Amino acid sequence: MKEQQKQIVENYVTSYNNFDIDGMIANLDENVVFENISNGKVDLRTEGLDQFKKQAETAKEYFRQRKQTIEDWKFSDSIVSIKINYQAILDIDLPNGLKSGDSLNLKGKSIFKFNEGKIVKITDES
Repeated sequence: MKEQQKQIVENYVTSYNNFDIDGMIANLDENVVFENISNGKVDLRTEGLDQFKKQAETAKEYFRQRKQTIEDWKFSDSIVSIKINYQAILDIDLPNGLKSGDSLNLKGKSIFKFNEGKIVKITDES
């Protein structure tokens, strides 16, 4: 089970890096929940595959390039947690003052919850 979960997470991250939305959603449950937590607060939450896909399509327009590199893995029953190094170049100006062409370099954690071989929840923390 651990190897299968690892492969699914690696496929998700590779698809994310390649702006491949269909690849990202290939192993997501129909009722997947996605949460983005920044500075301890949930600043984005989607419920269901359609909402996730819509958000992913919107988010890919923000970046010229983006790359998540997996730094560490933890496995616990139905939970896979990865530490990531995130680098991106913006393709748009953001309301917080960042401009198109600016680089982002962040460290974070993504937690994937599995049920019957599908991802049912993703939590991104930075």
